[in-house]
Amino acid sequence: MSSREKQGICVHIRWMIRRDMAEVLETESRSFEFPWTEEDFIRCLRQRNCIGMVAEYDERVVGFMIYELHKSRLHILNFAVRPELRRRGVGSQMVSKLISKLSHQRRNQIQLEVRETNLEAQLFFRRMGFRAISVLRDFYEDTVEDAYLMQLRHQPATDEVVQPVNRITRLAG
Repeated sequence: MSSREKQGICVHIRWMIRRDMAEVLETESRSFEFPWTEEDFIRCLRQRNCIGMVAEYDERVVGFMIYELHKSRLHILNFAVRPELRRRGVGSQMVSKLISKLSHQRRNQIQLEVRETNLEAQLFFRRMGFRAISVLRDFYEDTVEDAYLMQLRHQPATDEVVQPVNRITRLAG
């Protein structure tokens, strides 16, 4: 790989739209042994709490993330970057965008499951601050493979108020 290829690239991150599906499916099939189908994506994204995000570079979708919103956490369901653009910051920018959505008061953690054989993903998420918190035995329907449940907890910034705040205090303040 040349030094130019190893340089990071800056991507535009936006909500996934219907016309992104062909490029998302291509990345999905090139990334996983057991890829999601278009029906899997559509079924998931039709749910109210399911969000799709894509990373665009040079007018092409080069990565995507599907995640669920829960009361106190975000749950990554699917995540991939085009193989030829891995290790160039695309995934880090997408995960950083998701981390920026965390807050002390509301959703304060991100979770995801990673296949025990997917060392590349385990190391990537570890570099991003995630930790394996448990092993999920026989987790997948397509194999007897286990998964690691990985989690990142929000670390409040020093200027973020850690004490409880209620409406009256805020209005009187």
